[in-house]
Amino acid sequence: MALMERDRETILSEIKVLSFAAESPPLSVLVAANLAGISLPTDNSLSADSPHLLHFSDGLKLHGTFVLLRYIGRIANLYGENAIQAAQIDEWLEYAPLLSQGAAFENACKHLDDYLGSRTFFVDHSFSIADIAIWSGLAGTGQRWESLRKSKKYQNLSRWFNSLLAEYGDALNEVTATFVGKRGLGKPTETKSKGTQANQESKSVNGDVSEKGKAGSRSTFEVDLPEAEMGKVRLRFAPEPSGFLHIGHSKAALLNQYFAQRYQGQLIVRFDDTNPAKESNEFVDNLLKDIETLGIKYETVTYTSDYFPQLMEMAENLIRQGKAYVDDTPREEMQKERMDGIESKCRNNSVEENLKLWKEMIAGSDRGLQCCVRGKLDMQDPNKSLRDPVYYRCNPMPHHRIGSKYKIYPTYDFACPFVDSIEGITHALRSSEYHDRNAQYYRIQEDMGLRKVHIYEFSRLNMVYTLLSKRKLLWFVQNEKVNGWDDPRFPTVQGIVRRGLKVEALIQFILEQGASRNLNLMEWDKLWTINKKIIDPVCPRHTAIVEERRVLLTLINGPEKPFVRIIPRHKKYEGAGEKATTYTRTIWLESADAESIKVDEEVTLMDWGNAIVKGIEKDQDGNLKLTGVLNLEGSVKTTKLKLTWLPQTDELVKLCLMEFDYLITKKKVEEGEDFLDVLNPCTEKETAALGDSNMRNLKQGDILQLERKGYYRCDVPYIRSSKPIILFAIPDGRQQTGFK
Repeated sequence: MALMERDRETILSEIKVLSFAAESPPLSVLVAANLAGISLPTDNSLSADSPHLLHFSDGLKLHGTFVLLRYIGRIANLYGENAIQAAQIDEWLEYAPLLSQGAAFENACKHLDDYLGSRTFFVDHSFSIADIAIWSGLAGTGQRWESLRKSKKYQNLSRWFNSLLAEYGDALNEVTATFVGKRGLGKPTETKSKGTQANQESKSVNGDVSEKGKAGSRSTFEVDLPEAEMGKVRLRFAPEPSGFLHIGHSKAALLNQYFAQRYQGQLIVRFDDTNPAKESNEFVDNLLKDIETLGIKYETVTYTSDYFPQLMEMAENLIRQGKAYVDDTPREEMQKERMDGIESKCRNNSVEENLKLWKEMIAGSDRGLQCCVRGKLDMQDPNKSLRDPVYYRCNPMPHHRIGSKYKIYPTYDFACPFVDSIEGITHALRSSEYHDRNAQYYRIQEDMGLRKVHIYEFSRLNMVYTLLSKRKLLWFVQNEKVNGWDDPRFPTVQGIVRRGLKVEALIQFILEQGASRNLNLMEWDKLWTINKKIIDPVCPRHTAIVEERRVLLTLINGPEKPFVRIIPRHKKYEGAGEKATTYTRTIWLESADAESIKVDEEVTLMDWGNAIVKGIEKDQDGNLKLTGVLNLEGSVKTTKLKLTWLPQTDELVKLCLMEFDYLITKKKVEEGEDFLDVLNPCTEKETAALGDSNMRNLKQGDILQLERKGYYRCDVPYIRSSKPIILFAIPDGRQQTGFK
């Protein structure tokens, strides 16, 4: 593909600069030029909606990504050997933009994977700009494609992608490192030999987050589970049914699925239902709903309560072996003794005495209610989790699945290592907040005489201005500070999806964090920015006017009778459909817009044309009335104000626009700090508005953009004219919060 030296010198002397928008570099053009040895001076100052431009020294310009790509393809002999091949290449150039449309990405990957089943390149048997366009389209999605590439979901596509990276890695990585940034690519996927971490009891990622953006650096997910064997890995996602799934749980669920797919293993869902005081079937049902929402594929659902008989038998065996004892020390005193390393007075009771009290616990007698079972580990160990932890407690409350059959329940610390081993779990993924309890987990498994399960640690996901403790979230629900677990102000999966987050944005956001142990306090803005990139290319556009103090503009030369035009709901995406826009002699403007207009100023009425405002009247209450004339021949480029408007008709619909703020006013609530001291007194704002008549057709869950206002999700659709459509504002990663 190298150019002859004379041709290269000629081309370099002709090309002046490649211009593009900073947020959308023409990756395929830059890759093709780099591979061809053409050094392109760049200028990234164009606006976001401007086409890419290649300027030549004689004043000529070429416009558009694929026009530029074809130009470089021709001069570098990468545009086929005949007209048929050139036409086939054109077909793939037209297909490549699908990779940048969030909703179509995975379907496109499947199509490409099927096509490459018996092919090395996209056209004929040689490398071409078709390969460059598809490769760049995948690379430009960053971590989204990276996670799929390493999951081996699309093996043919990954093979092809990796072969190009292996052949042209220096040139490709140079471009992606510069123009894709932190989403940049790592080296081709390699499989590390089994057993390199065999002597480690727990495994964590050591790479620094700041290294992710370096070309050639190891991707966050290029890590191995200790002693993992392909096809033999079995993982579990084990939520407690005491609340809804939140964004922190989502990370654990998705990491489990990632490793299950990577090692072609199994994933099960297990409900850790050992605390009847907090748990319910409602939570079980909603957790399963949330797991389905995340797209988690699992083999089966189990419950820790399925193993209560075996757990009781194990506890009794440990008592008989002298590895556990029954203690009636009051809870506060016991906690103090554990902190100070003081042995309980009951620690050396006889096996007979312990079994007698154990039976009292099983019966739930008054004497039994005073007792608990503790493991006899090491009261002097510097790691306080090993200082005789509690294995069993009495609790007379009925269990949500099995009723009042039991009066005693195992603790998580006792049940988890037992059930993990019994269910054949090979690797238990746990957040790093449990790090000090890993030694306890292994010791309990050892005392039980069970197969060892490897622990894999990852960092807990923490978000700014957000509480993830289920106990604290429950406080908001019980005190009616929110409208349930699916409230759009909540960090639950149902809450953020109800607010307008696409699940694929959440998945991409979490997978970009990887399995690192580095503790991060993440900004919501990053998540909402990813979401915007997914919804903006496809969501329909509508118009709304704030109802309060809205202003009537009378167009003197406007249509005597209203007329209707059918126009696209999205100018760049046909799939959004069409809408009917009514044009009338009198139209509504927003008060804020009307107040910014001057007499004789020319403005643009969006989706209509220009108008000149000739008169502005203000009554004693400050209400405005405007008169003007249409000037449809006027240029929209010359006007300062581009205004949204609605026709004065009875067909307009009532809207309630809802905005939300954080529930607390502090980025991070420190340990020991009371979250009640930082509650946000005002977390939602309602604005009454009018919307175009097409919004009658919105369905619950539809996402749309209100022109010049932002993105919204329809929470309550049109029912009747007296009831407003309720729209939830979707953050776009730039909006400031805070209500007065």
